Amino acid sequence: MYRQEAIKPYHEGEKGQQVEAMFNNIAPTYDKLNHRLSWDIDKRWRKKAIRLLSPFHPQKILDIATGTGDFAILAAKTLNPQKLIGADISEGMMNVGREKVKMLGLQDIISFEKEDCLALSYPTESFDAVTAAFGIRNFANLEQGLTEMCRVLKKGGHLSIAELTTPVSFPMKQLFNIYSHSVLPFYGRVISKDKSAYSYLTKTIEAFPQGEQMMEILKKAGFSETSFYRLTFGICTIYFATK
Repeated sequence: MYRQEAIKPYHEGEKGQQVEAMFNNIAPTYDKLNHRLSWDIDKRWRKKAIRLLSPFHPQKILDIATGTGDFAILAAKTLNPQKLIGADISEGMMNVGREKVKMLGLQDIISFEKEDCLALSYPTESFDAVTAAFGIRNFANLEQGLTEMCRVLKKGGHLSIAELTTPVSFPMKQLFNIYSHSVLPFYGRVISKDKSAYSYLTKTIEAFPQGEQMMEILKKAGFSETSFYRLTFGICTIYFATK
Protein backbone atom coordinates (compact mmCIF):
# COMPACT_ATOMS: atom_id res chain seq x y z
CA MET A 1 0.00 0.00 0.00
CA TYR A 2 1.22 3.48 -0.87
CA ARG A 3 0.84 6.13 1.81
CA GLN A 4 -1.79 8.24 0.05
CA GLU A 5 -4.08 5.20 -0.29
CA ALA A 6 -4.66 5.22 3.47
CA ILE A 7 -5.58 8.93 3.56
CA LYS A 8 -9.32 9.64 3.49
CA PRO A 9 -11.23 12.95 3.27
CA TYR A 10 -13.53 12.10 6.16
CA HIS A 11 -13.55 9.71 9.11
CA GLU A 12 -15.93 6.90 8.23
CA GLY A 13 -16.50 4.71 5.19
CA GLU A 14 -14.58 3.22 2.30
CA LYS A 15 -12.17 5.62 0.59
CA GLY A 16 -13.84 5.51 -2.81
CA GLN A 17 -17.20 6.42 -1.31
CA GLN A 18 -15.63 9.26 0.69
CA VAL A 19 -13.83 10.65 -2.37
CA GLU A 20 -17.08 10.54 -4.35
CA ALA A 21 -18.93 12.38 -1.57
CA MET A 22 -16.14 14.96 -1.24
CA PHE A 23 -16.10 15.83 -4.93
CA ASN A 24 -19.89 15.98 -5.05
CA ASN A 25 -19.70 18.45 -2.15
CA ILE A 26 -17.11 20.75 -3.71
CA ALA A 27 -18.22 20.45 -7.36
CA PRO A 28 -19.95 23.88 -7.53
CA THR A 29 -16.80 25.73 -6.43
CA TYR A 30 -14.12 23.34 -7.73
CA ASP A 31 -13.17 25.19 -10.92
CA LYS A 32 -12.92 28.59 -9.25
CA LEU A 33 -10.77 27.21 -6.46
CA ASN A 34 -8.61 25.12 -8.74
CA HIS A 35 -7.66 28.05 -10.96
CA ARG A 36 -7.28 30.62 -8.17
CA LEU A 37 -5.17 28.41 -5.92
CA SER A 38 -2.76 27.71 -8.78
CA TRP A 39 -2.93 31.29 -10.17
CA ASP A 40 -4.22 29.69 -13.40
CA ILE A 41 -0.90 27.89 -13.90
CA ASP A 42 -2.84 24.60 -13.92
CA LYS A 43 -4.06 25.54 -17.42
CA ARG A 44 -0.48 25.55 -18.72
CA TRP A 45 0.21 22.20 -17.07
CA ARG A 46 -2.76 20.65 -18.85
CA LYS A 47 -1.65 22.07 -22.20
CA LYS A 48 1.81 20.54 -21.78
CA ALA A 49 0.33 17.11 -20.99
CA ILE A 50 -1.96 17.27 -24.03
CA ARG A 51 0.77 18.49 -26.40
CA LEU A 52 2.78 15.34 -25.67
CA LEU A 53 -0.02 13.36 -27.35
CA SER A 54 -0.24 15.56 -30.46
CA PRO A 55 2.29 13.63 -32.62
CA PHE A 56 0.26 10.43 -32.25
CA HIS A 57 -3.16 11.80 -33.30
CA PRO A 58 -5.29 9.63 -30.98
CA GLN A 59 -8.85 9.24 -32.24
CA LYS A 60 -10.45 7.61 -29.21
CA ILE A 61 -9.45 8.99 -25.81
CA LEU A 62 -10.40 8.12 -22.24
CA ASP A 63 -9.98 10.84 -19.62
CA ILE A 64 -9.83 9.21 -16.20
CA ALA A 65 -11.00 11.12 -13.09
CA THR A 66 -12.27 13.73 -15.54
CA GLY A 67 -13.92 15.87 -12.85
CA THR A 68 -15.50 18.97 -14.41
CA GLY A 69 -14.02 18.12 -17.80
CA ASP A 70 -11.32 20.77 -18.27
CA PHE A 71 -8.71 18.24 -19.41
CA ALA A 72 -11.22 16.47 -21.67
CA ILE A 73 -12.33 19.73 -23.29
CA LEU A 74 -8.75 20.85 -23.88
CA ALA A 75 -7.88 17.46 -25.39
CA ALA A 76 -10.90 17.60 -27.69
CA LYS A 77 -10.00 21.09 -28.91
CA THR A 78 -6.29 20.36 -29.32
CA LEU A 79 -6.25 16.79 -30.64
CA ASN A 80 -9.53 16.67 -32.61
CA PRO A 81 -10.38 13.06 -31.73
CA GLN A 82 -13.43 11.29 -33.06
CA LYS A 83 -14.54 10.34 -29.55
CA LEU A 84 -13.54 11.29 -26.02
CA ILE A 85 -15.05 9.78 -22.87
CA GLY A 86 -14.65 11.49 -19.51
CA ALA A 87 -14.93 8.95 -16.68
CA ASP A 88 -15.37 9.77 -12.99
CA ILE A 89 -17.08 8.52 -9.83
CA SER A 90 -18.60 11.94 -9.07
CA GLU A 91 -21.80 12.80 -10.90
CA GLY A 92 -21.69 16.25 -9.28
CA MET A 93 -18.37 17.04 -10.96
CA MET A 94 -19.42 15.56 -14.30
CA ASN A 95 -22.68 17.51 -14.29
CA VAL A 96 -20.59 20.69 -14.26
CA GLY A 97 -18.58 19.26 -17.15
CA ARG A 98 -21.70 18.37 -19.10
CA GLU A 99 -22.87 21.98 -18.91
CA LYS A 100 -19.50 23.21 -20.21
CA VAL A 101 -19.53 20.73 -23.09
CA LYS A 102 -23.09 21.74 -23.99
CA MET A 103 -22.17 25.44 -24.02
CA LEU A 104 -19.19 24.71 -26.26
CA GLY A 105 -21.16 22.50 -28.63
CA LEU A 106 -18.88 19.50 -28.12
CA GLN A 107 -21.59 16.94 -27.27
CA ASP A 108 -20.87 14.90 -30.41
CA ILE A 109 -17.27 14.38 -29.31
CA ILE A 110 -17.28 14.37 -25.50
CA SER A 111 -19.46 12.22 -23.27
CA PHE A 112 -19.29 11.61 -19.52
CA GLU A 113 -19.74 8.24 -17.84
CA LYS A 114 -19.71 7.24 -14.19
CA GLU A 115 -16.98 4.64 -13.71
CA ASP A 116 -15.06 2.94 -10.95
CA CYS A 117 -11.52 3.68 -12.11
CA LEU A 118 -10.28 0.55 -10.35
CA ALA A 119 -12.63 -1.66 -12.40
CA LEU A 120 -13.37 0.02 -15.73
CA SER A 121 -16.26 -1.36 -17.78
CA TYR A 122 -14.51 -0.87 -21.14
CA PRO A 123 -13.12 -3.79 -23.18
CA THR A 124 -9.38 -4.40 -23.31
CA GLU A 125 -7.50 -2.25 -25.87
CA SER A 126 -10.38 0.18 -26.48
CA PHE A 127 -8.55 3.54 -26.53
CA ASP A 128 -5.69 5.17 -28.46
CA ALA A 129 -4.81 7.38 -25.48
CA VAL A 130 -5.66 7.63 -21.78
CA THR A 131 -5.29 10.87 -19.83
CA ALA A 132 -5.69 11.99 -16.23
CA ALA A 133 -5.20 15.35 -14.54
CA PHE A 134 -4.87 15.64 -10.76
CA GLY A 135 -6.96 12.54 -10.12
CA ILE A 136 -4.93 9.35 -9.73
CA ARG A 137 -3.76 10.59 -6.33
CA ASN A 138 -7.28 9.75 -5.08
CA PHE A 139 -7.22 6.08 -6.11
CA ALA A 140 -7.78 3.68 -3.22
CA ASN A 141 -5.37 1.34 -5.02
CA LEU A 142 -2.89 3.13 -7.28
CA GLU A 143 -1.43 0.04 -8.95
CA GLN A 144 -4.86 -1.39 -9.71
CA GLY A 145 -6.03 1.89 -11.20
CA LEU A 146 -2.96 2.23 -13.42
CA THR A 147 -3.22 -1.43 -14.46
CA GLU A 148 -6.82 -0.79 -15.57
CA MET A 149 -5.72 2.28 -17.53
CA CYS A 150 -3.08 0.14 -19.25
CA ARG A 151 -5.58 -2.65 -19.95
CA VAL A 152 -8.05 -0.44 -21.85
CA LEU A 153 -5.24 1.22 -23.83
CA LYS A 154 -4.36 -0.19 -27.24
CA LYS A 155 -0.93 -1.67 -27.82
CA GLY A 156 1.35 1.23 -28.72
CA GLY A 157 -1.10 3.70 -27.20
CA HIS A 158 -0.05 6.46 -24.82
CA LEU A 159 -0.81 7.58 -21.29
CA SER A 160 -0.43 11.23 -20.24
CA ILE A 161 -0.91 12.16 -16.59
CA ALA A 162 -0.57 15.54 -14.88
CA GLU A 163 -0.35 15.29 -11.10
CA LEU A 164 0.41 17.65 -8.24
CA THR A 165 3.71 16.88 -6.52
CA THR A 166 6.02 18.37 -3.94
CA PRO A 167 9.02 20.45 -5.09
CA VAL A 168 12.38 18.85 -4.32
CA SER A 169 14.71 21.88 -4.23
CA PHE A 170 15.26 24.86 -1.93
CA PRO A 171 13.59 27.35 -1.59
CA MET A 172 10.48 26.24 -3.51
CA LYS A 173 10.15 23.12 -1.37
CA GLN A 174 9.93 25.24 1.79
CA LEU A 175 7.67 27.87 0.22
CA PHE A 176 5.29 25.24 -1.14
CA ASN A 177 5.14 23.59 2.27
CA ILE A 178 4.03 26.87 3.86
CA TYR A 179 1.49 27.56 1.10
CA SER A 180 0.00 24.06 1.09
CA HIS A 181 -0.40 23.95 4.87
CA SER A 182 -1.83 27.43 5.35
CA VAL A 183 -3.24 29.26 2.32
CA LEU A 184 -4.55 26.25 0.41
CA PRO A 185 -6.62 24.58 3.17
CA PHE A 186 -7.85 27.90 4.61
CA TYR A 187 -8.99 29.36 1.29
CA GLY A 188 -10.41 26.02 0.20
CA ARG A 189 -12.42 25.73 3.41
CA VAL A 190 -13.80 29.27 3.12
CA ILE A 191 -14.90 28.95 -0.52
CA SER A 192 -16.02 25.32 -0.67
CA LYS A 193 -17.48 25.15 2.89
CA ASP A 194 -15.91 21.69 3.18
CA LYS A 195 -13.58 21.62 6.18
CA SER A 196 -11.78 18.44 5.14
CA ALA A 197 -11.43 18.55 1.34
CA TYR A 198 -8.41 20.82 0.95
CA SER A 199 -6.58 19.47 3.99
CA TYR A 200 -6.99 16.06 2.36
CA LEU A 201 -5.55 17.52 -0.84
CA THR A 202 -2.37 18.64 0.91
CA LYS A 203 -1.89 15.33 2.68
CA THR A 204 -2.24 13.29 -0.51
CA ILE A 205 0.18 15.50 -2.45
CA GLU A 206 2.84 14.96 0.20
CA ALA A 207 2.24 11.21 0.43
CA PHE A 208 1.98 10.44 -3.29
CA PRO A 209 4.95 8.65 -4.92
CA GLN A 210 6.68 10.77 -7.55
CA GLY A 211 9.55 10.92 -10.02
CA GLU A 212 11.56 7.73 -10.41
CA GLN A 213 9.29 5.81 -8.04
CA MET A 214 6.32 6.50 -10.30
CA MET A 215 8.33 5.21 -13.27
CA GLU A 216 8.65 1.85 -11.53
CA ILE A 217 4.96 1.79 -10.63
CA LEU A 218 3.97 2.51 -14.24
CA LYS A 219 6.20 -0.29 -15.50
CA LYS A 220 4.71 -2.64 -12.93
CA ALA A 221 1.26 -1.70 -14.24
CA GLY A 222 2.25 -2.84 -17.76
CA PHE A 223 3.72 0.22 -19.49
CA SER A 224 6.95 -0.23 -21.46
CA GLU A 225 8.34 3.26 -22.02
CA THR A 226 8.02 5.82 -19.25
CA SER A 227 9.21 9.39 -18.67
CA PHE A 228 8.40 12.33 -16.41
CA TYR A 229 8.71 16.11 -16.56
CA ARG A 230 8.69 18.39 -13.53
CA LEU A 231 6.95 21.72 -14.12
CA THR A 232 6.93 24.99 -12.13
CA PHE A 233 9.77 23.93 -9.82
CA GLY A 234 8.16 20.53 -9.28
CA ILE A 235 4.70 21.63 -8.13
CA CYS A 236 3.30 19.57 -11.01
CA THR A 237 4.76 16.51 -12.69
CA ILE A 238 3.71 15.05 -16.03
CA TYR A 239 4.06 11.30 -16.47
CA PHE A 240 4.08 9.97 -20.02
CA ALA A 241 4.07 6.28 -20.89
CA THR A 242 3.58 3.90 -23.81
CA LYS A 243 1.89 0.51 -23.69
